[in-house]
Order: sequence, then structure tokens, then C-alpha cells
Amino acid sequence: MDSPGLEVTFRLTRHVGADIRAVVPQLARLRTTVFRDFPYLYDGDPAYEENYLATYVNSPRSVAVLVWHDDKAVGATTALPLVDETPQVRAPFEAAGIDVASVFYLGESVLLDAYRGRGLGVRFFQERESHAKKLGFRVAAFCAVQRPADHPSRPKRYEPLDAFWHKRGYEKREDLTTTFSWQDVGEDHETAKLMTFWLKELA
Repeated sequence: MDSPGLEVTFRLTRHVGADIRAVVPQLARLRTTVFRDFPYLYDGDPAYEENYLATYVNSPRSVAVLVWHDDKAVGATTALPLVDETPQVRAPFEAAGIDVASVFYLGESVLLDAYRGRGLGVRFFQERESHAKKLGFRVAAFCAVQRPADHPSRPKRYEPLDAFWHKRGYEKREDLTTTFSWQDVGEDHETAKLMTFWLKELA
């Protein structure tokens, strides 16, 4: 591993639609590694990953951007048109009267801990928003899990990413929520998690 402060050369690769299939193993590995930490506490499941990532593979306008250090994928971000997402993701927008055809949904940004603080999180937003604009979308949206402040697994120094998202121009929409179900680390079954959406008008 490179020492802190030393220059690290990254390589970015972009994959669209069915081409994402080639990097599904890397995406699944990064998701199960990064999302194991708070606040997601995701106890990775191969069947869950296969089902989740198939949504992106089957969307012709989806995008996945991977960051490589040497030959290892160390980070990734995904996005796709909201119309190609699952009903549970589309439903809050439909109920609120928001045209789902105008929204580009940002899936996730996952980055191994050792590579954070190098501007890649900002780059992930830039890459996805650029793709959305080229396709003519007017709104970008993503959702984040809501955990109680007194959650027993919350690290003492944990800092939510709200300030980072606000700086990127996103607004938290308490009126737009859904639930995702997955198995938490230490649990023996899936439980529903409240997810709140963040939206941004694209220029």
C-alpha cells in the first residue's frame, strides 16, 4: 500500500448497459466490502448481489465507472434511468407526481477506505451527472439509509455524508422515502431499512 501523501495513479474505466456484466464480480466485491461498515452493515449475499446488479446490466442507458489501482478495482459508482429501476425505487416519485422519465438514479459510490480523501467521491458524482446530462435528464437522485443516532453499531467518530452531498448540490427530501431489505451483520434474517432520497436539478 502506498504511504499517505504519495502520488497514486488511478485508471478509470466506463461501462454502459450490458457491458457492465464484465465488471459485475468487481462491483459485487466492492459493495460487500464497503457496505459491511456502518451505516449499511450489509452482510453480503451473492444472490442479493446478482439480483441487484442485473438491474444495471439490463438497462441500456446505465453506467458504471470503476477506479483501478494497478490491476485491482478499488472503487466504483453506478447509475441508471429511474424508469429502469425496481418498483420500490420508482414508487415514491410516482406517488409525489414526479415524472420518473426525467430522473436519473445514482446507485452507489463505493471506495475502499485506503483510497478515500483523494477526490474520487467528487469524481464519482461528476461522472454520473455528466452521463445523465448527455442523455437529457433534468434531475439526479439517490437514496441513503437512515439509521438512528443511538444505533449500537454507530462508530463514535462517525460523520454522516450529508454535508458532502449538500456541497454537491443535493437536497434531502424527507417526503420521498422507500424501504430496502437486507441482512445486517450479526443478524440471521433480512429486515427492512428506511431509505431517504436526495435530489438535484441538473443544469
